[in-house]
Amino acid sequence: MSSIPRRIRRISRATLGAWFAIAAVLAVTIWALHPSLLFANTLDTGGDTGSHVATAWFLRADLLPHGQLTGWYPGWFDGFPVYTFYFVLSDLLAALASYVIPFTVAFKLTTVLGSLLLPVCAYGLGRLFRLRAPLPACLAAATLPFLFEPSFTIDGGNLYSTMAGEYAFSLSLALALLAIGLFARGMRTGRGVIISAVALSATLMAHLLPWLWAVAGIGVLTLLELLPRRLGIDDGPLLGQPQPRRTVISFVARASLLSLALSAWWLLPWIAGQPYALNLGYVNDKVYLPWLYPHADLVMLKVAIAALVVAWLKRSRFGIWLTTLTVLAGLAFRFDPQWSLWNERILPFWFLGAWLASGWLFGVAVVTAAQWWGRRTETRWIASVHLSRRTVASRPTRPPGPVAALSGAVAAALVAVLIVLPPMTSAIPASALKAIGISSGPNAVPNWTAYNFTGYQGVKGWTADEKDWVQYHAVVQMMARAGVTHGCGQSMWEYNTALETTFGTPEALMLLPFWTNNCIGSMEGLYFESSATTPYHFLNQSELSVAPSDAMAGLPYPPSGSPDVELGLEHLQLLGVRYFLAFSPAVVRQALRSPLVTQIATTGPFTYGGTTTTWHLFLVKDAPVVVGLSSLPNIVTSLTTGTAWQNANVRWWLTPSKWDVALAASGPPSWPKVASPARTRLVRVAPAAVTDVRQGISSISFHVSRTGVPVVVRTSYYPRWHVTGALGPYRVSPNLLAVVPTSTSVELDYGSTPAQTVGVLVTWVAVLGIVGMLGFRAWRRRRPGQSSRQIQHAE
Repeated sequence: MSSIPRRIRRISRATLGAWFAIAAVLAVTIWALHPSLLFANTLDTGGDTGSHVATAWFLRADLLPHGQLTGWYPGWFDGFPVYTFYFVLSDLLAALASYVIPFTVAFKLTTVLGSLLLPVCAYGLGRLFRLRAPLPACLAAATLPFLFEPSFTIDGGNLYSTMAGEYAFSLSLALALLAIGLFARGMRTGRGVIISAVALSATLMAHLLPWLWAVAGIGVLTLLELLPRRLGIDDGPLLGQPQPRRTVISFVARASLLSLALSAWWLLPWIAGQPYALNLGYVNDKVYLPWLYPHADLVMLKVAIAALVVAWLKRSRFGIWLTTLTVLAGLAFRFDPQWSLWNERILPFWFLGAWLASGWLFGVAVVTAAQWWGRRTETRWIASVHLSRRTVASRPTRPPGPVAALSGAVAAALVAVLIVLPPMTSAIPASALKAIGISSGPNAVPNWTAYNFTGYQGVKGWTADEKDWVQYHAVVQMMARAGVTHGCGQSMWEYNTALETTFGTPEALMLLPFWTNNCIGSMEGLYFESSATTPYHFLNQSELSVAPSDAMAGLPYPPSGSPDVELGLEHLQLLGVRYFLAFSPAVVRQALRSPLVTQIATTGPFTYGGTTTTWHLFLVKDAPVVVGLSSLPNIVTSLTTGTAWQNANVRWWLTPSKWDVALAASGPPSWPKVASPARTRLVRVAPAAVTDVRQGISSISFHVSRTGVPVVVRTSYYPRWHVTGALGPYRVSPNLLAVVPTSTSVELDYGSTPAQTVGVLVTWVAVLGIVGMLGFRAWRRRRPGQSSRQIQHAE
């Protein structure tokens, strides 16, 4: 025994049990992630994940070297503000790690980071609530069945969603548990303002939705702390004494305000930019019960309902908080108003809460059983003493608590593993699983992860997960050569879900900017809500594809399977798209007949999965990035940003007779003003000739032959664009930039806005304030003659 280090000897049975529970969750999760593939030097694919790679690499290669976390990404949708409406933390971690390990490995590790942190943070949540063992370990064990939850596959949190591309959500969800726990501790101790604020800000930096859930959780917990003490809501002496209401309110206010200040650099531009964000128009699900109460989870949900009852009977602070928050998530799913938040995105919080409640109830049962056994043992000993069977010295001295904590944590881990492993291994008949409410059939998570992590390139020996890397590489190389020969520019490619089988994801060609060092852009992209150009892209996609995705709801798409290639090519000219890439015979035939394009290359034929494909590359004629207008745009005074602007311009977009007069949101006094888009006036002007166009990542410069007449710049409008040598820029149809040159040399740069400037300033003030505070505390601790008690009292 003496040879064992003292620190190890001090480890309690409860801690060992918790380590076992967390290790069990991680072991099963890592097994399903295929470590050999996770560390293989292949580029991640599968669902949206296979295209997230492009922006993560752009952050590493272009934004970070310029000291930026947000910026202009020219690669998708004719350009859009990247990480302004989406979240940067996960990709930032991948970018930073890629300075040490290969980017391909760093990116894959980052995508699973949130899933691996979830059991650790769930355990931390219980510890920060100061729950008695084995409850924190039971919370950690309860995350395993949630990670493998099959009831939803793209809404966030579980491994299905993570592999589909919601890895930022998974990281944020884990951080949300930590942030809530820190606030719970702070409400009882009054300390930890800085770390609580940092954790909550990190949650927002990872994803908005778990941050909103964390804010709701903190709100519910604050209300519980402010309830009258006579209600007796508590979890026993381990939690410490409830603080005065003034202390609770003060802590929550200080930590929340500091968190908002730390997040201001992103939050203020996000709020200010909402008029230029997009609502995809997804309709809330109206059939609620099958989503909230699926057959696969009947046992768990019934246990969660029992946990709700037990929590209120026991007046448990944690139990009441958790079950209340879970019920609120279910109500939010049911009554979520029809707006930009699709109610399916609330489901992960319902299921996570239910699984955690089940884990909590399991731990409560173990503690209750241990207490009963202890009382029973004590009673039997007393009876034996009275009967002179035992002496006072034989009284039990070791309470059952530590043993119960160890056994409870081990049991919780085993229960979690037994719930997850049988469906994956088919070790138990499907009928038996179905009878007890567990998903029957093999769990597909290991298949999904293998498909993703073998990557675009594939890994030898994983034949079931192979993709046609030869074909994909040939298409990319054809586009790269076109960029060298015919110049860099945007490209539009024919969409088809069959590309998922061929390349790993139907979004594979979104990586054209990645493979060509931003020379060839892709009109198709992710982050749909981040660009107001998105509707016109999807209308184009439907015109130029036999099997379009029609991903944005509510648009007047043509009949699927009936592409109108000629109209689609005219639309490409309006957006300044240089290349069109097609493979379907019907689309290729129409393109070959069109005078608007010239075929410049082909690659193929390739035979894969029984299908033979030849790719045709066309150069779009008369599609310059900058062009002088021959008529003045009309300022429509009744139009504002948002839905009204989009609806008017969709009609304009689909009516070629209206294209002579662009609609404008604002402009100089010389432009005609009209009250309605239906009353535009055609005012002809002699167009300026545009020469020497130079386009960078976030800048465009050119020369004009004459000043005072409008010039349209075919890149997406956003208020952070600024111009030198011209008036503007102004927003014109459908979502482009227009300027009125005051000099023959004009330059546009992607700069800042007042919201951006103020947000960054507020965050820097908060950061410097934290550094100053921590430095002052460190200095005060080193002051000679001041006792530790005085320092603690001062803090």
